[in-house]
Amino acid sequence: MILHPIKPVYHEDSRILILGSFPSVRSREEGFFYGHPQNRFWRTLSHVFEDREPHTIEEKREFLLRHHVALWDVIASCEIEGSSDSTIRNVVPNDVHLILQAAPIARIFTNGKTAHRLYQQHLLPQTGREATCLPSTSPANAAWGQDRLDAAWQILKDAF
Repeated sequence: MILHPIKPVYHEDSRILILGSFPSVRSREEGFFYGHPQNRFWRTLSHVFEDREPHTIEEKREFLLRHHVALWDVIASCEIEGSSDSTIRNVVPNDVHLILQAAPIARIFTNGKTAHRLYQQHLLPQTGREATCLPSTSPANAAWGQDRLDAAWQILKDAF
């Protein structure tokens, strides 16, 4: 079992919660979300919010808080081979009530189909709150170019 090593990012003004599945090997090594340079998460959010793309962990944290975005993952621990979502087994979910009780979250979004499926399976019964599935920003989602991702993720701007 691998434990999720990254604390959630949120504060009392967070209005949007974005949930991934589980951090990649690179993200676990760096100690922050979406650390692989090929992942388009930070580029996509910078386009959506028309803001400078953050690069350091502190810039990324400040970016999220400035735009009222909470960020975490569905999984607290699991068995996984490398960074491949398709190998995830024996899931123990995170307790997202930690965020939902601390912040006025208006909408929950999942980053990709795996995160969405895991949310539906493990967290929806706890929260009773539907999540909207957004296309994955992973480089494995090659069918979605940057412009198409940006367009789909624009929904964040209307979330609160």
